[in-house]
Amino acid sequence: MRRQSSHAGYLARLLASAAVSAALAAGLGGCQTMSDVTGALTQSSAAAPAIPDDPRRAVEVYGDRYRANPKDADAALAYGQALRASGQRAQAAAVLEQATIAHPGNRALLAGYGRALADNGNSQAAFDVLSRAHSPDNPDWRILSVQGTALDKLGKHEEARRYYASALRIVPDEPSVLSNLGLSYMLTRDLPKAEETLRRAYANARADARVRQNLALVVGLQGRFAEAETIVKADLPADEATANVGYLKEMLNRKDNPRTGARTVPVAALSQGD
Repeated sequence: MRRQSSHAGYLARLLASAAVSAALAAGLGGCQTMSDVTGALTQSSAAAPAIPDDPRRAVEVYGDRYRANPKDADAALAYGQALRASGQRAQAAAVLEQATIAHPGNRALLAGYGRALADNGNSQAAFDVLSRAHSPDNPDWRILSVQGTALDKLGKHEEARRYYASALRIVPDEPSVLSNLGLSYMLTRDLPKAEETLRRAYANARADARVRQNLALVVGLQGRFAEAETIVKADLPADEATANVGYLKEMLNRKDNPRTGARTVPVAALSQGD
């Protein structure tokens, strides 16, 4: 029991520092960290075209459209989203920044740009831009949730939770918001509260694999390793389940080798791509 407590205490400290950026700065494209703690930040412009399923094809298609007319707001937004989905986050932010300069009142562009800034770890700038992407009289719960993650990265956890609460008043029991809230509690070492919140998310039929991986992590941090392994394998192909369990064990055993303990924890392997 003493050993389990030591594991949990060590990892809580480590996760509160090394993994906070990984957990809360992850973009939607490619391999995610613990989760994309924001869920998909969709934009509200009905005119923006849907992005093809293949991110590389989307970059090609919308890149051509954007280059043909860089002042086309819909083309810029679609290109920026495609770049984000393909992992080209810095380029996405640059494209969307230019688009917001050309269209300063376009809230869909502001939302996309703010999310791109969050992808790149520019938390304060992301929060500020996202504040202009919606209004108190017409709030967007997705944007509120992203703003919460930005605040968590800035260490403003109580303020972040007020944003999650606002989002949950609009969409009660939304699993992506509850997942963000659960990770917020994890980052302040309130593991029982984190587990309670993540179990609420996990119980929702719309919860995806990322929510389940977050729950597994929090359960493991409390020393219940067998239960965490069962959760982490729940909906994955055998090879991915084995890899994820391996990373979970590595994290939970990291204290036994202090020389490796300072390395960034490879939390990314505990989740699925968007």
